[in-house]
Amino acid sequence: MDVLMKVLQVILALSVLIIIHEFGHFSFAKLFGIRVEKFYLFFDISNKKLFSTKGRFFTRLFPKAKDWETEYGIGWLPLGGYCKISGMIDESMDTEALKKDPQPWEFRTKPAWQRLLVMVGGVLYNFIFAILCYIAIMAIWGNTYIKNEGSRIYPDALAIDMGFKAGDEILRMDDYVPENFGMLQADLARRNVHKVVVLRDGDTVDVYIDHSKIGEVLNSPGMFDLAVPFVIDSVMSGSPNVDAGLLRGDRIVALDSVSTPFIQDMKAYLANVPGDSVTAFILRGTDTLAVPVLVDSEGRIGVYTQVPSYTTRTYTVLQAIPAGFNLTFETIGGYLRDLKLVASPSTEAYKSVGSFIAIGQVFPSTWDWFRFLHILALLSIMLGVMNLLPIPALDGGHIVFCLYEMLTGRKPSDKFLEVAQIIGMILLMLLMVLAFGNDIRRLFH
Repeated sequence: MDVLMKVLQVILALSVLIIIHEFGHFSFAKLFGIRVEKFYLFFDISNKKLFSTKGRFFTRLFPKAKDWETEYGIGWLPLGGYCKISGMIDESMDTEALKKDPQPWEFRTKPAWQRLLVMVGGVLYNFIFAILCYIAIMAIWGNTYIKNEGSRIYPDALAIDMGFKAGDEILRMDDYVPENFGMLQADLARRNVHKVVVLRDGDTVDVYIDHSKIGEVLNSPGMFDLAVPFVIDSVMSGSPNVDAGLLRGDRIVALDSVSTPFIQDMKAYLANVPGDSVTAFILRGTDTLAVPVLVDSEGRIGVYTQVPSYTTRTYTVLQAIPAGFNLTFETIGGYLRDLKLVASPSTEAYKSVGSFIAIGQVFPSTWDWFRFLHILALLSIMLGVMNLLPIPALDGGHIVFCLYEMLTGRKPSDKFLEVAQIIGMILLMLLMVLAFGNDIRRLFH
């Protein structure tokens, strides 16, 4: 059931984003009087389709659909979608129409600036959609995060190997002062950090970053967990330690002779002594007490702990508008840094590239509007940025050709555009193979 929910969310999210992107091309084409022959969600390879407004069933219900200029439909291959514009060399590689005399309603007969806007339209709509999503998130839920200032890290094996220790407070990454604790790992990878200054046992310590490990940083989620002291909030009803004398505010600093300053240390120790009893050394005010406690069969002592404090910024609808814009541009900047890392083989960041499988793992197993909109906005930005890459089969390639024509006054030949489109599609296929290969490798490991 969890997998089904994730799959449905992936299909819904990608469908929404594809329609928005292609509608950007569609709307500008219509604005300039360019015919759009097809508007399809997913690909109708070999002319196989799940739905078409030119199909018999639909035209029987709506006879006028036969005369519609554009065929709207849903293909069978859910790897994207397309908007087939008359007189344009696109992924359909339909060059038959180009052998005929140019027509005034065709893409190729329009001024370069109009063709440029048609190609920019998809990316523009993706960014606008992300802004709207973030505005809605800010207005409804605000921005909740854990402040980095005063927070300490609980590093995983990779972070320890890089020189971090449990209880470190990260003060600076080179000259950058992090604000959001949850973004520490992303900041470390994206900002080409050379030195991290941490507060350790009251002293500042420099941790120098080995850049050969950046690829591992990108592929190892949870590098910096929040180090939370084990401070008791209350004792559960039915706990084996109801009468042990544990009080709200008690901080457990050790079990038996083992130091357990953080919750993570406590869990690791208790997991090895299920059904046993241990001596908890408790800091209460200025006193340290030794209290015997019982451990249940699941390695728990039956108490609630005090949770870390979160910072929430709330916004009115008007305040959410600039906040949505700012978050969109920050996310675009972060994703551009990610792409820069992927383009640097030495970082091995290319191993983090994923396909639909990786996207599916991001979605929660239950419906959550907050997380869905967050992921939708991020994917919209990713789709927009990826399409700006100057690869001929992408919008960015067509944009480059339009800009070249506007600057030089020379239009690339149809033959050149056809060859460039083929090369671009080969590059995209190789990228897709890399993404699926990475996902399969991660599933096995």
